[in-house]
Amino acid sequence: LEAPNVAPTGCNYQPQRIYVVKSEEGIAKLNSFSKCIFGAKTVLIFAYNKDEDWKNRLEQGVHSGVQDVSIVATHAMMEAWECGVGSCWVNFFSPSELREGMGLPENEEVVCLMPIGYPADDAEPMANMHFAYKDISETVKEM
Repeated sequence: LEAPNVAPTGCNYQPQRIYVVKSEEGIAKLNSFSKCIFGAKTVLIFAYNKDEDWKNRLEQGVHSGVQDVSIVATHAMMEAWECGVGSCWVNFFSPSELREGMGLPENEEVVCLMPIGYPADDAEPMANMHFAYKDISETVKEM
């Protein structure tokens, strides 16, 4: 949790909130909101405080909360892997239902769940979802 704590955020406002869910009751609740907990005994909930994220004064409605939490969660995911801990970025849930059901503050927006744990020796990502890449010419454009 130290790695995401020092991750860069817009103007270093650090609006992220990371909830560590380890209790049987908490995991059971999360399982009721998403079928993608995968039996993990620990799940991180990544959210941001909407009152604290950077706001772009050049265009209303443009703010950094989702980007900030994405950077923070990616730092957590990469550091976990360096420690031999597997993880999975999960978006398959209703953020508002999860926030309410888990008792999170109204001014926080949930961005992702991250089940974490030690992968089984034979664990592999689904080939059709994680090993097929577009040609770089489709994703990188020169201007």
